[in-house]
Parts: sequence; C-alpha cells; structure tokens
Amino acid sequence: MVAAGEGSGGRAVRILLLIIGCFALLAGLVWAAQGSGIFPYPASSFMIRETRWIWIGLATAAGGAAAIFAARRWR
Repeated sequence: MVAAGEGSGGRAVRILLLIIGCFALLAGLVWAAQGSGIFPYPASSFMIRETRWIWIGLATAAGGAAAIFAARRWR
C-alpha cells in the first residue's frame, strides 16, 4: 500500500499545488495593491482604491500561501 503523497501521482499533485499557490499568492498581492492604490495599473481599472479588493486580495494571497505551505509539508 502506498501512503498519500508518495509515488508519481503525489508528486504531480504537490507540484500542481505549488504552481496554483504561487499564482494565487501573486494575484492576491496585486489585487490588494490595486485596491489600496499602491499599484494603480492600468489607470482605468475598476479595482483601484476600492477597499473591497484589498480584502479579496488578502484572502486570495492567504489561500495561496496556505496552498504553498501544504504542498511543501506534503510528504
């Protein structure tokens, strides 16, 4: 019997989780920066200086960080 996380299937899931986590972390930080006005690009974006996007971005970044943490802990 193979334990969870072992073998090629577990490795593939771990890599996928890392990729998704990195993307979510980066996207969340960009969204939070746009929502706070730190990163006002593009200038016509509906997200700039909208408090709602700060919270959405922080939640997305936290989810991405959790996915990265889980993938690195997965053995």
